[in-house]
Amino acid sequence: MPSGRSVTEVHLERIKRIAPWLVAVGFFMENLDSTILNTVVPVISEDLNVSALSLKAVVTTYTLSLAVFIPISGWMADRFGTRKVFRTAVALFTLGSLLCGLSVNLNMLVASRVLQGIGGAMMTPVGRLVLVRTFPREDLLRVMNFVVIPALIAPMVGPFLGGLIVEWLPWRTIFFVNLPIGIVGWWMVGRYMPDHRDPDVPPMDKWGFLLFGAGVALLSYVLEVFGEHNWSPAPMLAMSIASVVLLIAYGIHAHWVKFPLLSIRLFMVRTFRISVIGGFITRLGVSGMPFLLPLLYQLGMGYSPLQAGLFTTPQALGSIGMKVLSTRLIARLGFRTVLRLNTVLLGCNIMAFSLIGPGVAIWAILLLSLTQGLFSSLQFTCMNTLVYADINDEDASKANSIASTFQQMARGFGVAVASLVAAIFLGGHVEQQDAALYANGLHHAFIALGIATIISSLTFSGLRRNDGVNVSGNVVEVRPKSV
Repeated sequence: MPSGRSVTEVHLERIKRIAPWLVAVGFFMENLDSTILNTVVPVISEDLNVSALSLKAVVTTYTLSLAVFIPISGWMADRFGTRKVFRTAVALFTLGSLLCGLSVNLNMLVASRVLQGIGGAMMTPVGRLVLVRTFPREDLLRVMNFVVIPALIAPMVGPFLGGLIVEWLPWRTIFFVNLPIGIVGWWMVGRYMPDHRDPDVPPMDKWGFLLFGAGVALLSYVLEVFGEHNWSPAPMLAMSIASVVLLIAYGIHAHWVKFPLLSIRLFMVRTFRISVIGGFITRLGVSGMPFLLPLLYQLGMGYSPLQAGLFTTPQALGSIGMKVLSTRLIARLGFRTVLRLNTVLLGCNIMAFSLIGPGVAIWAILLLSLTQGLFSSLQFTCMNTLVYADINDEDASKANSIASTFQQMARGFGVAVASLVAAIFLGGHVEQQDAALYANGLHHAFIALGIATIISSLTFSGLRRNDGVNVSGNVVEVRPKSV
């Protein structure tokens, strides 16, 4: 040990070196698990003897578990300590991965994904909280940029890794790969994760959690079973009304309590409201594409899971490449122009996938995948940045919880909606192995989702020319009116 330095100082320096790696690995595991499954859906559906579209529940339950439990993750970290909560999150995620790999039917797989989602919901926000409270402000940007790199790499390697695994190994291996990472991570977190807590944390909004969680879960179930099971209209309508009533009840509850689960008063801020609601609507069309495209490539065009995974790689490359260009584009054009134009381009890109079918050149698939990554990355960068444009520092954490929750809800609902639209156009060919009919049904779904995305550009019409100038650097010269 160097002279003049205590054991405590050396240990604290070691923690500051290792903690970002632990958070980065957590980010990687969560984002990898969000993408690795999409490519292997046809293989799992065949093994479990269910239709490929039925596996949307495996995808949606994970993202919606994130949406339900993210709002309480910050409170849990403040109440029980970041080390204990993060370690518990890793344990739950690892246990969920083990149970996913051991699943013998669809119901067990869905339940195991819920457990994974609960663990993932606590990993990401608590990891960010650890870094904010461990590092000084001047080092925070550097550290955040470091830990976000794995989150960008995971979507690039996820589909390819999933296809590679099922090419040589059983599909259950895609979940078992998390086990050694999770076990080592659990031990490392207990030894090197900083333990921050807030002794003055307010009481948890239990009623808010129950109302909001039940409303989101019930609405998700309605979207899942609609059009797939032989339900009569009456119970479907009753469940839909019940889910809406629960969410409205939460809104009324949040208006009156002092410390609500999600602070709806922030929706009074115009740029925040447009960013969150507009982003939610836009994501409904976009989020289903990673689920539907592997079905097109494998069931509609006859490619292997590995090839289908490779076809999605340019999307991740385009997403990373746009990170370099997005700041300049937003600074030059402003949020309003970029969001209104890019949303239309994103919708046209989705519709263009209706031209992809048997016999189409591979370079065309790769080009569309690349442009999808470019447009999606620019869209999400704009929306995620504009959220905080007019939010003060005291409300930043609350705004982050709302934005993260709505993003995960949109991802889950987006897959459910995309699957529902595809099932409508596939008609009786959901189970049929006629590749041409399957591709044709998916093509119509792409057109419908693309049109919906284009229409969602209207949600950004409420933006003003100089909105977000404090975070974009774009200043629009306002000419005086002539007398």
